[in-house]
Amino acid sequence: MRRILVIQTAFIGDVVLATAMLENLHAAYPSSKLDILVRGGAQELFIDHPYVHAVHVWDKKKNKYQHLFQIIKTIRRIKYDVVINVQRYLATGIITVLSGATKTIGFDKNPLGFLFSETVKHSFGAALHETSRNHALLASLTTAPVAKPALYPSAANFAAVQKWQGKPYICMSPGSVWETKKMPIQNWIDLINAVPTNYTIYLMGAPNEKDLCEEILSGSSRGDVFNIAGELNLLEAAALIKGAHLNYVNDSAPMHLASATNAPVAAIYCSTIPAFG
Repeated sequence: MRRILVIQTAFIGDVVLATAMLENLHAAYPSSKLDILVRGGAQELFIDHPYVHAVHVWDKKKNKYQHLFQIIKTIRRIKYDVVINVQRYLATGIITVLSGATKTIGFDKNPLGFLFSETVKHSFGAALHETSRNHALLASLTTAPVAKPALYPSAANFAAVQKWQGKPYICMSPGSVWETKKMPIQNWIDLINAVPTNYTIYLMGAPNEKDLCEEILSGSSRGDVFNIAGELNLLEAAALIKGAHLNYVNDSAPMHLASATNAPVAAIYCSTIPAFG
């Protein structure tokens, strides 16, 4: 098999979960070129990734549909052997159907799934983990057990965060794309105040979460707490998370960054339930 494309244009946490598929595909087809299609911003995850040959980026915020058809033209020109669509939405179904790939694989809940070469039943039953759900898409390609998600921060990423690693530290990521997934601010303040003082605490997040972190910081009575939201790219954040004594997170991207770097993590679930994966 010459070239394989994985499509996952959802939010960053979902893209991290899809890296498990890259691990399985590389193990099964080490000489194949693995590419991935992600939404704008998620491409940072794959800088210097050892198994990813090319990253296609769909900018959903500017000229979304014009850019969609540009992406389709690029994908058709490459002539993939296999396209694997992790999503259940019409737009990625269009990409998959028009890709020109020899084999197209996706979930039966995709509106255009009936036009794919292979479809896999999608369900939320039995609290199935998302990586296992996605792994079912690889059934005709490999019989290996589901792999773990994995990220590959570089030596430069680890060097960039060394200045914050002088003493034992804890990372807290209070933000989320979804408001209902956020633990309330006062709960974060109470948690900070309860942490033993021998730990430094870093409040982390995207640039647009800096004000949230600042509000939490200003409400706490504890010293040695720093707001570094917006100061790290995704792989630098993963590198800092990896070295933490513990990471407190919502059900959001930092939880998956911790999982993908084998870092200790305590996840706080608000509106989400395990059955969603």
